Amino acid sequence: MPNPSTFFANKSVFITGASSGIGAELAWQLSQLGARLTLTARRRELLDELAQKIAASGKLSPLVLVADVTSDEDMRSSVSEAVRAHGKLDVVIANAGFGVVGSFQKLTLDDYRRQFETNVFGLLRTVYAALPAVHQAHGNVVLIGSVAGWAATPGASPYAMSKFAVRAFANSITPELALSGVKITLISPGFVDSNIRRVDNQGSFHAAAKEPIPAWLVMPTNKAVRQILSAIARGQREAIITGHGKALVAVSRFAPWILRVASRRIATKSGGYRSEPQSS
Repeated sequence: MPNPSTFFANKSVFITGASSGIGAELAWQLSQLGARLTLTARRRELLDELAQKIAASGKLSPLVLVADVTSDEDMRSSVSEAVRAHGKLDVVIANAGFGVVGSFQKLTLDDYRRQFETNVFGLLRTVYAALPAVHQAHGNVVLIGSVAGWAATPGASPYAMSKFAVRAFANSITPELALSGVKITLISPGFVDSNIRRVDNQGSFHAAAKEPIPAWLVMPTNKAVRQILSAIARGQREAIITGHGKALVAVSRFAPWILRVASRRIATKSGGYRSEPQSS
């Protein structure tokens, strides 16, 4: 079975959302494995810092591109730059995303549109732009989903909907692209140490925001990324990351009534849906 230490050597890898969290750690570990990287995100200063760190370690400096997955042109031009710089594209990792949260009655259609524009259509733009080159290389498409794509919870309907869509997309295209030698790997993490919970519903990052999840439940980013890279190297169809994530998916598959009961209790504590009082 292929392992990351040999699989990624000299591979051209394109990563979206590479400026922080899982994306940045993917870039760091892949650089140490000898991959030739193209890193994209909206925040240039963070990409430059990461590129300098990689270069200082003695590894090949990555190609850094400012790009927004909500822009068709950004994704097309970024992939073209990557292919020009490295001569090929073996692996694309559609990692960029954020979470819109809140009770349904406090959210708007624009909140749901904003969530899907990045997490679903941004992922699609990435895959569409990269697929011709990945197809030519008989390479790998990696989609970053979530265990929220298995189990939706009250207060996070936009995020859960977007990740259910990503999982459905992966399930649909995996057999289609397998016919042409392209492997799809869906990564479904649970709680991993990242900045996603410090990004608000408008997609803005707040460095001072507190981590709402208990520390004992959050997997270190470097450990999660090692598991992710191992799954990609093996051509795994889906990898559930974190022990609690695996437990949640198992409950969702084999005892969904437990999740329904738990969700009802969460909704009850949060006040549930309250309609506006009718005027007489």
